[in-house]
Amino acid sequence: MARRIALIVIALIAVLLGAVAIPLGLTTAGQDRRDFQDMTAATTAREASLAEEYLDDHVTGPGLTRSIAGLQRQGNLVSVYDAAGRWVAGTRAIPGVSAGLIASSLAGHSTSAYPSEDRLLEVQPILDADVARPVGVVALSRSTQSVDRRVAELWAWITLVSIAGLLAATLIAATLARWVGRPLGALEDAAQLLGDGRLDARAAVEAGPLEVRRLASNFNQMAARLEALVHGNQAMMADVSHQLRTPLTALRLRLDVLAQEVPAQVGDELGGAQEEVARLSRMVDGLLAVARAENATAPAILVPVEAVIKDRDAAWRPAADEKSVNLTSWVSEPLTARIPEGHLEQMLDNLLANALEAVPPGGHIEVSAIGADQRVRIVVSDDGPGMNEQQRRAAFRRYVSTTTPGGTGLGLSIVHRLATSSGGGAEITQTPGGGLTVAIEVPAAPRLRPSRGADQGGRPAKAPRS
Repeated sequence: MARRIALIVIALIAVLLGAVAIPLGLTTAGQDRRDFQDMTAATTAREASLAEEYLDDHVTGPGLTRSIAGLQRQGNLVSVYDAAGRWVAGTRAIPGVSAGLIASSLAGHSTSAYPSEDRLLEVQPILDADVARPVGVVALSRSTQSVDRRVAELWAWITLVSIAGLLAATLIAATLARWVGRPLGALEDAAQLLGDGRLDARAAVEAGPLEVRRLASNFNQMAARLEALVHGNQAMMADVSHQLRTPLTALRLRLDVLAQEVPAQVGDELGGAQEEVARLSRMVDGLLAVARAENATAPAILVPVEAVIKDRDAAWRPAADEKSVNLTSWVSEPLTARIPEGHLEQMLDNLLANALEAVPPGGHIEVSAIGADQRVRIVVSDDGPGMNEQQRRAAFRRYVSTTTPGGTGLGLSIVHRLATSSGGGAEITQTPGGGLTVAIEVPAAPRLRPSRGADQGGRPAKAPRS
């Protein structure tokens, strides 16, 4: 941002200098050249006046000679011609002066031209008030080095002033950019830390413009309130966990003792009560897990997806084998997710637990992971009874269970909360051929080298299900 501010300010100053300096230089240079032409024309007119008296009565011959000599010492070329076009005085041959040009001047026309890049030629007729036509011609050729030098000095000064202005603008822009950009960068870093779970992140409010300081102060107030709310919720969860679990444990123990001393008929009722207490305990644990997922503020770390999937596959395989369910897993390539520690394990545990409850003996469960668009997509699919469209729409809500009558309906809700709090999402679709597919997407870290064993589509070959 600081670089953009500096470049914008420098560009504006450059445009402003260009809009002012270039027209000013062109105007001043043009005026200098016009003044040079006017001065040359005036000098030629003065010589024509002296030449008129000389051609008329030869009285001012010495004065014309001295004037021509003075002009020649200054580097000028001067020639005087009579009414017949014959040379009378001055330089015999001036580049650019031809018989046709002299004849045009004798016809009453004045000429101002540049026969070469470095000389100005002025040709004027010599007029006599007593004669109806010109009595001669004066030609003056003057070097343009003086005016060219003045124009070059003008452009040099304009360039020097423009460079100095740009340097000053660069210094001012850099200072302004640092003054504005640094506190904004610090505020951005604080916001990133807060988003990653660092609730104690705060922005500095001592530097920058007043508006930036106010923004940083408001951010700090928001972060402080958010920290207080999250800590309050966490404290409440700890209190709820203690206050609910203790009496439930005591109630279950009392029911166990009572069941040993009552008749069988009453024991059946006590057994039902014990099941309800156990269900209530599972619901409390699930609610606490959902609350922790909703208030998750742990910073994101780099998590090797393949290693986590292999670990959860090994952990759940005994349960799958006990139920005669075929559990397989594969990863398209080495993938690394950027999520809080433990989130991926908890999501996979909930999805695998739900799948094992739903899939009948002889069924299949597959866990896979692929990378797509800066995301890691982890999919758990099964060929169990699945869900209808209405059930899939409500599956991420709390207390919605389609597996067992005693289920709490919190497993998929926990998965959804953890995925969204990690910066990703979750979706449920129907497995082709029947069953349920749950896909979760989480942010990916920079991609690693593709696996050599992958096929052209990036997915390793899978053994057929047995």
